[in-house]
Amino acid sequence: MSPSAQDQTFLTDYFDRLRQVNVLDAGLVEAIAATRDVFATAKQAGGKVAVIGNGGSAGIAAHIAIDLSKNGKVPAICFNDAAQITCLANDYGFENWIAHAVRMNLRPGDVLVAISSSGKSPNILNAVKAAKELGLKVVTLSGFLPDNPLRKLGDVNFWADSRAYNIVETAHQFWLMSVIDLIIGKAEYSAN
Repeated sequence: MSPSAQDQTFLTDYFDRLRQVNVLDAGLVEAIAATRDVFATAKQAGGKVAVIGNGGSAGIAAHIAIDLSKNGKVPAICFNDAAQITCLANDYGFENWIAHAVRMNLRPGDVLVAISSSGKSPNILNAVKAAKELGLKVVTLSGFLPDNPLRKLGDVNFWADSRAYNIVETAHQFWLMSVIDLIIGKAEYSAN
């Protein structure tokens, strides 16, 4: 089956949306460099980076934590273990489970990266509040509305100007991967 004119129109619009979100302007350069610096400071202080999200953002969190540790040589974790999620959600409620994981696992000098497409997920917002109470640096990644609550809470705040989940999530992952590659200093390197 060959692509139709409708397919071409849809995909042209779709790819244009991603390009528009990923325009490299001074603000995005500043946010990427500032995130690199926050991660480097944590590493130098013996700290780590914790990356959190729900659903697709949790998948991004896991990917970033692995690559940041393995390739970027910055210790990183995420809280995606099913037993931990169900235990803490059962004991403290879904809105508070990540905040409790933050209090259990992070210390001053660590960094929290909070990913939420809407910027309104209560468990993410509560985790950021817990991180701030511990004195942690916070990097946020959000999308959808420009005045979403998460966008106002970080030391570094990324915002994807889109209402499409897949566009927002793709931008978030790309931006965080660019931070890792900026730490490494090159885009192409061995996976070993």
